[in-house]
Amino acid sequence: MTPDLTIGVVGPHDLVERVMLMGHAAAPVPCRLVAAAYRDEQEAADKVTRLGPNVDACLFSSPAPYEIARRAGVLTMPATHVQLGGAALAAAIAQAAMDERIDPRRVSVDVLTRAEIDEAYTDLGLPSGEVHSRDEPGATGTIAAFHERLIRQGAATGALTCVPGVADRLSAAGLPVVRIRPTSAAVRTALHTAALLGAHHRLEESQLTVVLVEVPTLREPVRRAAPRYWRDELRLSLHRLLVQEANRINASVWPIDDHSYLVVASRGSIAAATDGFRVLPFAAKIRDELGLAVEVGVGMGRTTHDAETHARGALGRSQGAKNSQGFAVDREGRALVPPPRMPPHTAGMAKPKGVEVLARLAAKLEGGDTVVDAESAGKMLGVTPRTARRLLRTLVDEGLAWPLPPNRTPAPGRPRQLYRLIVEKLNR
Repeated sequence: MTPDLTIGVVGPHDLVERVMLMGHAAAPVPCRLVAAAYRDEQEAADKVTRLGPNVDACLFSSPAPYEIARRAGVLTMPATHVQLGGAALAAAIAQAAMDERIDPRRVSVDVLTRAEIDEAYTDLGLPSGEVHSRDEPGATGTIAAFHERLIRQGAATGALTCVPGVADRLSAAGLPVVRIRPTSAAVRTALHTAALLGAHHRLEESQLTVVLVEVPTLREPVRRAAPRYWRDELRLSLHRLLVQEANRINASVWPIDDHSYLVVASRGSIAAATDGFRVLPFAAKIRDELGLAVEVGVGMGRTTHDAETHARGALGRSQGAKNSQGFAVDREGRALVPPPRMPPHTAGMAKPKGVEVLARLAAKLEGGDTVVDAESAGKMLGVTPRTARRLLRTLVDEGLAWPLPPNRTPAPGRPRQLYRLIVEKLNR
């Protein structure tokens, strides 16, 4: 059985109550409705934010709050709104014709597009040349002023409004106004659409996703200068860190070989962990904790095999590109987003030559000790610990140093990261 969906209903109190009363009967799948009523359209974005990630879709009572929320950038879930054009507008025009103060051919209309207005008037056989329109969202006072100015100037005989607060203001000022209300059919259609959007979103979020993580440092052949136990300790530390991060997003981790790992999760969990696939999963944490650069490929599919195939394709593309970062592809093998770009302040910076850095450090090493950290390396090179940390990571990327498991002590603060310099490579 399809899991119950949750739909947030956003709008003024009377329309939200109307949608809630019509309820589940209009939805094609089982769903739960959550009311988010406001007193003014400008509260729409805040109401959506308060609903949070617990809803599968949002249903707005009219285009006005929908557009306000969209422009505010708070719609992180599918959303739709009840249509107020067509039959709803035609009903308002008919109601206006019954008011002796209003000529429906000379009115002002808000929220609806010009195309919707012209279509309704054409269907009724009425001219719309003298009908004034404003489809831009705005504060209640601003929209009310638009209607009031036209009526007082004689350009319009009355107002047709989609905004309850505007109707209240114009009525209080003694001006002719008709509120455009959704028809029952429009509410049912909107509920149906919201449920379908929510169901599709739920399926998308639960879509199987595979992340492949490869470590170039571990991919290199074992050399006499790089003892086996260094690799083993590094693998254990990396596996422990991946498991820790995977547990945060309800994912599973499996080692594939000596230098790569497979993480299986849902699309929704990976999207949340990567800011909507804008940043690579796990890469920053691994770099900060272990000083390792990794290559990542993310793939989706209907089966684990399909998802892994797409992840390997993404990984291959990233390895063949100029930058070493991977990217995500959907279940059709299409890239979701381009590879992340370098921050502007790093563009154009020359990459340090690792051998030169290693030679400078080796010249100042004492007593045959080849283990350093950012602070000691910074003193040897005459740079800040932050710059030294970046240079040490460069050595790791070029296979000239090995990051050791973090030196964790009872003292508070960030654990000290140690690196073993492979000075033997200077003699080759």
